[in-house]
Amino acid sequence: MKIVVIQGPNLNMLGVRETNIYGPMKLEQIHAQMKEVAEQNGAEIEFFQSNLEGELVDKIQECYGEANGIIINAAAYTHTSIAIRDAISSVAIPTIEVHISNIHRREEFRKENMIAPVCASSVVGFGPFGYHLAMMGMLQIMNELKAAQEAQARQAK
Repeated sequence: MKIVVIQGPNLNMLGVRETNIYGPMKLEQIHAQMKEVAEQNGAEIEFFQSNLEGELVDKIQECYGEANGIIINAAAYTHTSIAIRDAISSVAIPTIEVHISNIHRREEFRKENMIAPVCASSVVGFGPFGYHLAMMGMLQIMNELKAAQEAQARQAK
């Protein structure tokens, strides 16, 4: 099982940027916690961060045939990027989006979400703990898919 965690613009500035909204945790600390959970559950995990929309699209496309799940915080591109939405849709890999803040309680422009309709689920407003919730959700989705595949294989015999 391989999970790819894709982080969008400005998330490299966590711990510095608007700590009243995003908290004091740095991205490296969030990734360290996610890696620990992945290892405890026998999953491989890879991390990627970019401030560039095209690089995020490229990374999503690279997941095709290589990853079993994607956890993505597209950050500001959540509200504007049809390209990221189309990339998620095209690879057909279970994807969970994460937002550290509750985007539904913020500025009006943040309430438009281009990505949620093509994701399996969204985790919003739990701070950095949202990544842990996304990991638990992704592991559950992957286990359910594995069980369904095993059941199909048994029926085919």
